[in-house]
Amino acid sequence: MKTVIVNSGCANIASVKFAFERLGANVNVSSDLQEISKADRVILPGVGTFDFAMSGLIKNQLINAIKSLSQPVLGICLGMQLYFEGSAEGVTQGLGLAKGIADKFLSEPNLPVPHMGWNQLENLSDDPLLKGLDEGSYVYFVHSYFIPLGETTLAETTYGTTFSASVRKENFWGCQFHPERSSDVGATILNNFLKLS
Repeated sequence: MKTVIVNSGCANIASVKFAFERLGANVNVSSDLQEISKADRVILPGVGTFDFAMSGLIKNQLINAIKSLSQPVLGICLGMQLYFEGSAEGVTQGLGLAKGIADKFLSEPNLPVPHMGWNQLENLSDDPLLKGLDEGSYVYFVHSYFIPLGETTLAETTYGTTFSASVRKENFWGCQFHPERSSDVGATILNNFLKLS
């Protein structure tokens, strides 16, 4: 089974690759359309700006290839936000796999932006990606933009406002948090992803 991490030019690819390798996964990093299309599972990572990440996918002619994937796909942090129609952060259209726009946190006295730290997963859906997780499990976030609650929400968390911590649209799963930095809970999620079919 081959897992391919899409090389979007973002910064967290090495840590994501290492996290999967610790679980025994066969992982490659690639921007090659054919290799991504033929993978058993695909990871869409992202740290940085929405427009920059989308421009990387456009440059490598990966938009249609990603949208047509039928195998399990996992978007991490910004990678999850790319599933949607766009972001308040930029002007580039997203992949449009799901309805919604990434919104920006409002900076408040006790809630600095970006949101960085451990938050609890709440209202977990019965989904194979979240199998074995307890209500209130802690995961690690680093982000300034978020996807509001909606029909794709699998789990939520609250930082001033309640938002989607995890989403699913058919074979496209997403985590706003960083499972590769979320200790045993994150490893459970990544291992669950490797078992998806």
